[in-house]
Amino acid sequence: MPPFTSVQLPRPDIEDTQTSPMLISDFDFELPAELIAQQPLTARDASKMLVLNRTSGVWHDTIFTSLPEHLNAGDTLVLNNTRVFPARLTGIKETTGAKIEMFLIERTREHAAGENVWRVLARPARRLTKGTRVSFSDGRMRAEVIEADTEGERLVRFETNEPFADVIEEIGQTPLPPYIKRTTEQATEDRARYQTIYARNAPDGGAIAAPTAGLHFTAHVLETLKKRGVRIVEITLHVGYGTFAPVRADDLREHKVAAERFTIDETVANIINQTRAQGRRIVAVGTTTARALESATNPNGSLSPTLEGMADLTITPGYKFKIIDALITNFHLPRSSLLVLVASFAGRDAILAAYRHAVAAKYRFYSYGDCMLIIQK
Repeated sequence: MPPFTSVQLPRPDIEDTQTSPMLISDFDFELPAELIAQQPLTARDASKMLVLNRTSGVWHDTIFTSLPEHLNAGDTLVLNNTRVFPARLTGIKETTGAKIEMFLIERTREHAAGENVWRVLARPARRLTKGTRVSFSDGRMRAEVIEADTEGERLVRFETNEPFADVIEEIGQTPLPPYIKRTTEQATEDRARYQTIYARNAPDGGAIAAPTAGLHFTAHVLETLKKRGVRIVEITLHVGYGTFAPVRADDLREHKVAAERFTIDETVANIINQTRAQGRRIVAVGTTTARALESATNPNGSLSPTLEGMADLTITPGYKFKIIDALITNFHLPRSSLLVLVASFAGRDAILAAYRHAVAAKYRFYSYGDCMLIIQK
């Protein structure tokens, strides 16, 4: 276990309202490259965990296996059970044999049922004009560009005589973040490790990135939480490209995070509402879970029993959280919308101070890194 440290900060400005421009440059910090985790730990639950009390501003260091000690009977832990699918494809342009990479973003719903039409990120995009055909796995699957209006993004129709999902599972590659350096051969183990233990298959593909806060959970931790009386429920939000798209606006009021599709079972919604009514806490595992819950919440603080919806909130300082009381999250990129969301929940000064401590204490950052528990008591 890392050495225990506890720091007292002024009360976070969690009740402040954003009345003046908030710049993305206000969410920057220095991060040594060697702290960007390239490999997962052997044991998922062995990661460090920084616990920050968002009410008092006090933090301390511990490890993830201590999570049950910070939750109480009657609290509800909400997991995102989306599954990462092998969304990265490598093929050849049929006319020239040039290598083409496609990254599946989202299956469109505007086209006829049964068609495998996807929005993709393509590289090199300049070679993929409308009508271009690409072959994958020696012709096992082919694709045709049907729209090429957006720089770097294309609308593509895929053709195969086999079930599309089966082909993707066999020939696709795990879409690791670009800061994790792997060859295709080295990435074999990531297919299982870059996945939560509770991930579920989805008929429409799934996520293009893992809900990384969930990577720390093991069967032992979940069982310990249940024995402690913590209720555990699952929702689904397919993590999309918009979650990680860079913030290009200087003023955060001009930035919009792309909507992502989520589903919440009516039974789950009822459990969450009961938890709130009983004065217990809702603990969101990951920013994706937090965004889905807040998007589905009514103005009165109750969760709508919505089977499907769009998480379309862009959460910035001044946002009043309606339903979540605690958040488990990894350490995020400087100047990212995810860091802004976390800072909106706990207070910018408290988060940046905690991040500086994490750097000094050599916490591991990003997808395969360590985590924070931001809690209110």
